[in-house]
Parts: sequence; structure tokens; C-alpha cells
Amino acid sequence: MTLIKTHRQLIDEASAVIETVPTSAAIVLYGNADVVFVDLRDPRELEREGMIPGAFHAPRGMLEFWIDPTSPYFKEVFGSGKRFVFYCQSGWRSALATRAVHEMGLAPVAHVEGGFRAWKDAGGPVGEKPAHRKE
Repeated sequence: MTLIKTHRQLIDEASAVIETVPTSAAIVLYGNADVVFVDLRDPRELEREGMIPGAFHAPRGMLEFWIDPTSPYFKEVFGSGKRFVFYCQSGWRSALATRAVHEMGLAPVAHVEGGFRAWKDAGGPVGEKPAHRKE
């Protein structure tokens, strides 16, 4: 099989047009009432690794539906007007997701460089279990 683009090319293209927040700066943003951290990882990853306390869990596969107010799956949190900071395990899925929602018009939105792994390695707070919300 010959692909037109590799996953790395897609990530590099996304990174060229989105805001990437260094891990240390993301940790400083933690606790800011105007910032919503959004965890894009699979529920099994959250159970295994924990998550940023207070982050909103939006599975990557539902993200575009959850941010679109015309979708029957819309989540009010995405209509809050706050700044969104996405993360996944290593920063790849979050880069692609950030580009997708940026193209849809969600703003302001960024992602954490290095993802949850870098967050944990830098000493960022980690909660044990996901916060289940109806937002």
C-alpha cells in the first residue's frame, strides 16, 4: 500500500497551523477558570493512567460532533467561550484534533506539547479516575 501522506506528515502539517502549548506553560494554565483541559484519550487509557484533575473527557471519535451546536451530540462545555487545551497521550491525536476543530471555527484552542506523558513527567497534577460529566 502506498499512502499519499504519512501520519507524521499530517501531524507536521497540523503543527504548522495550530497553537502548541509547552508542557510547562500548560501546567501554569492549570486551575485557570477560563481554561478547559480536554482529554481526548480512550476511556481505557484514562482508567489505566489517570487524567488531569477537572479535565473534560471528549473521546477523539466524538469530538467534532460534541463541539458542533447543530449536532444532536453537542456538549454545552464547548459553547462556553473558554480557552480549550487538548491533550492525548503523546500529542499526536491532540495535534490532529486541534487542527480539525480549529478548521471548524472553535477558538481559542491549543494542545499540550508531548501530551499527558510529558505532563506527568513534568510533575503536572494527575487524578486517579476520570470525572464523568453531563456537560
